[in-house]
Amino acid sequence: MRLMISGGGTGGHIYPALALIQRLQERGMLDAVMYVGTEKGLESRIVPNAKIPFETLPLQGFKRKLNLDGVKTNAKTLGLFVGSMNKATKMVKTFKPDVVVGTGGYVSAGVLFAAATHHVPTVIHEQNSVAGVTNKFLARFVDRIAITFPEVASAFPAKKVVLTGNPRAQQVAGLQPNERLADFGLDPHKRTLLIFGGSRGAPKINAAAVQAIPAFGQADFQTLFVTGNRHYGRIKNQLKQVPANVKVVPYVDDMPAILPDVSLVIGRSGATSLAELTALGLPSVLIPSPNVTHNHQYVNAKSLADGGAALMITEPELDSDFASQITALMADDTRLQAMAKAAKNMGVPDAADQLIAVLQAAIAR
Repeated sequence: MRLMISGGGTGGHIYPALALIQRLQERGMLDAVMYVGTEKGLESRIVPNAKIPFETLPLQGFKRKLNLDGVKTNAKTLGLFVGSMNKATKMVKTFKPDVVVGTGGYVSAGVLFAAATHHVPTVIHEQNSVAGVTNKFLARFVDRIAITFPEVASAFPAKKVVLTGNPRAQQVAGLQPNERLADFGLDPHKRTLLIFGGSRGAPKINAAAVQAIPAFGQADFQTLFVTGNRHYGRIKNQLKQVPANVKVVPYVDDMPAILPDVSLVIGRSGATSLAELTALGLPSVLIPSPNVTHNHQYVNAKSLADGGAALMITEPELDSDFASQITALMADDTRLQAMAKAAKNMGVPDAADQLIAVLQAAIAR
């Protein structure tokens, strides 16, 4: 299979694309691949580091606030999109892909639109429970639409939609306990609470964790608190004394590797995180970021909470009861087991293979 794939802006668009590429390689199905992103996006660092051929288009996102600056920016954005179509068309004609896949982000709009107008099979993947602007735009042109959450199906033409899950899930589904917690001075065989607000950290989650640490220090479980690099120094200064059963670190390089040894995760509700949690059957306390498009993290978290796999706490609800809520939950083995079972039932451990089947169907159309 000759695969052209595009997605950028956030890790939630990039990592599913990389997971799909990896699975195609594992199955011996990938003859050639080209990843198309932007020069300044996160993908410009992550994709080349993964040794995947990478090309760029000069695109930027639209401004949603239509003041004078927003109108000027959007006019430039539209001009860049029109100009990028020539380059995208040349890429498609030169590379001759069997299928073109978009995983979200404005850069995928130019690539998928160019491919669709030249009758190349096209597939988009929507990771979130609320459809992204780019994918909603592309929905009318592409051949297939793969989704992760059933709730988002109504945003797209029903005849094109296939529920596949997130390819990232298959990357972590087979992970086993590996005693990696010992690297942080923790006992790999003791019940462990993980607090992680994302690679950059989350101030409200960090603040709640700092207040809760004295209570966690007296509990019969251990805690790994990942602050994010930018917040680590300040938090270490705040914590004059850290209990022996609590470890505070700025970042964990390979977060999925430690998940099999964790009992409960407190964190955000981005699509990639939820794919990992459900693939492994991990109970969670989800604190959705309010600073995302269409509040999609709230809807993501609600999906797991409604399914019994997670407890959702919004940022305004983080108060003095947080420590007692978490301590009580960590002591309730029956509830944790029920949440773990619900999470596992929501997971799609063969999501990459399911997406590959959608690609094959699009090629054979």
